[in-house]
Amino acid sequence: MPARHRLGNLHLHILSDGLYFQDAGAVFGIVPKMMWERLGVPLNDRHQMSLGLNSLLLESQGKTILIETGVGDKERPLAQTERPGGISLLDELSAAGVAAGDIDIVINTHLHADHCGWNTRKDADGAYIPTFPRARYLIQRAEWDAASHPNERTRATYLTENMAPLETTGQLELLDGETRVTDEVTIVPTHGHTQGHASVVLASAGEKAIYLGDMVQHPVQLERAPWVSSFDIYPLEAMETKKAVVAAAIAERQLVVAVHCAYPGLGHMTQTADGKNKWTPVEANGE
Repeated sequence: MPARHRLGNLHLHILSDGLYFQDAGAVFGIVPKMMWERLGVPLNDRHQMSLGLNSLLLESQGKTILIETGVGDKERPLAQTERPGGISLLDELSAAGVAAGDIDIVINTHLHADHCGWNTRKDADGAYIPTFPRARYLIQRAEWDAASHPNERTRATYLTENMAPLETTGQLELLDGETRVTDEVTIVPTHGHTQGHASVVLASAGEKAIYLGDMVQHPVQLERAPWVSSFDIYPLEAMETKKAVVAAAIAERQLVVAVHCAYPGLGHMTQTADGKNKWTPVEANGE
């Protein structure tokens, strides 16, 4: 069963699409190996570290909302994925008592293949169709434009089959900046990983959370602003975005939901007496 966490009046289901493996040197970017290997990150025989694939399912003001759709079943990203017990995001949805046709809104923080893979799947004839037939898919316009016109660096991670069917069926909704989805759910631009990258702020009954998207792949990258990943297309923007997000998370005591951190990816940011930022993982409270 997916982990559950109560935030104010919101009941969050943290869903996993498995483990995603990336080269550790690429994750830590320009940070020398002698520094990041002190973290004791387990590596496989291909020098890859495992990343979580943590999505959120919630209901807000009568809308069933899925934030991020994992790797999906496409061959290329799936080759870097392990699913213990063979359980995918769709299995996790089913375990939470939610069918694909129950989803009203899908939010993609961005369109890299490990974040929007279950946007679509093949039908009986082998054609790609939206996995969630009733859903509106909410994506920043800047991200859609970048994904639709990739360059030499970005084209490997933007898969047309994750995107084009949404436009064909009329389920695509492009956003321009901060957008309130419900009174409790707001999509906010968080540039850096990509120019159109966004995060999702949840607020209910005086409690707040932020779903980071791909802002970080390891908690240390929240603690140390200059530790930006080589996957960040705009690293200097990514650094400034992180600083602002972490400051808000500390000041407002936000629950932080980190997509790529170890499941369930929940934590709090605090500041130590000597002014250093600190990530503390928290267990889902089960409510």
